[in-house]
Amino acid sequence: MARKKSRVMGEDEDVELDMTPMLDVVFILLIFFIVTAVFVKEPGEDVFRPEAQTQERERPTLLVAVNSEGEIYVDGDILELSQLRNAFEQLRSENPRAEAMIQGDREAPAGTVLDVQELLMDMEIPVTISTEDE
Repeated sequence: MARKKSRVMGEDEDVELDMTPMLDVVFILLIFFIVTAVFVKEPGEDVFRPEAQTQERERPTLLVAVNSEGEIYVDGDILELSQLRNAFEQLRSENPRAEAMIQGDREAPAGTVLDVQELLMDMEIPVTISTEDE
């Protein structure tokens, strides 16, 4: 009777690993993380914030900066107070659960900061004022 060749002891048998399923999984994970990521928009202006006794770490999705001249920055653009509602509505359509943070300069007019805060509160967007730790 002829002896069969064992599969375990095959001679010169090349074994190749198919990488396609692993690459598929990697791309699916990459797409998942990109889609679920929350991108923070920068206001476009560096401000010197007032100091406070306590400060909590928050991660807002909408940053508004008011500099010492009273200019309002949203996403790097200088906007007038009358243009803010449209800009906030557009940003809110991108992220319905948007939370805002106002970064007011120490020398910024308090009235301008309060006007921005009132507008955000009227639009029912949660808003906080950014300060520095002492």
